[in-house]
Amino acid sequence: MSKLQFPRMEGLKKYDSSNFFLIAGPCVIENTSMPLEIAIQIKEITDRLEIPFIFKASYRKANRSKSTSFSGIGDLTALKCLANVRDTLGIPVITDIHSPAEAKMAADFVDALQIPAFLCRQTDLLEAAAETGKWVNIKKGQFLSPGSMKYAIEKVTENGNHNVMVTDRGTMFGYQDLIVDMRSIPEMRELNVPVVLDITHSLQQPNQKEGVSGGRPAMISTIGMAGIAAGADGIFLETHPDPASAKSDGANMLPLHLLEKLLTDLVLIRQAYLKTTL
Repeated sequence: MSKLQFPRMEGLKKYDSSNFFLIAGPCVIENTSMPLEIAIQIKEITDRLEIPFIFKASYRKANRSKSTSFSGIGDLTALKCLANVRDTLGIPVITDIHSPAEAKMAADFVDALQIPAFLCRQTDLLEAAAETGKWVNIKKGQFLSPGSMKYAIEKVTENGNHNVMVTDRGTMFGYQDLIVDMRSIPEMRELNVPVVLDITHSLQQPNQKEGVSGGRPAMISTIGMAGIAAGADGIFLETHPDPASAKSDGANMLPLHLLEKLLTDLVLIRQAYLKTTL
């Protein structure tokens, strides 16, 4: 299922690859130069490893704990940054949306729309995303069972769009922690859509007293390796040259200089997984 086809984009068609695909980038667009700089570095790595690559960045962060938290550099400016990455590097790009109006607006600049986990049951949002004809990545709510994602998928496919994937980003474990149930990967693959594992948000520690989510980035490789071994079609991760200075989700992002080692390890595990399924 990893050979996704994006209209007008050759980024996921370049390789006859049995690898997983990668959705990666910074949490949010912090300035106009950062997206392309990061995308170039990721693309160099994924080209070497023959990993199909989709660049991800939020053009606006709408779900922040505090009203004073950074939310973006302006919608149109940020969306143009994403389009610039797509057009300069010839790769597909994806961003979050939060309302039906945003679906229509963002679709002019990106190849795929992402539904945040908190909004995965929002019928009008899913229908609006479907109507754009773009790929729709639905993140599984931290409060949902994997099987119940069937109904989120149907809200897209019943509107004539069968370009759907789902992403697990952990399940609430108390108020301030998440766990990843690897059983969810084969269970959601039974829904006949590509299944992605988000290996950075799954390590968030939300609802901290200071109003900023914590995280356990030292466990990123552990979750990633387990996800590939469990049969994930894709991996989602957020990465930044200096997570400590990132304006959003720095506590659980992967330092960019560690990305190549991680992906190299995941490719080896993917190869071993494929041998067991022949």
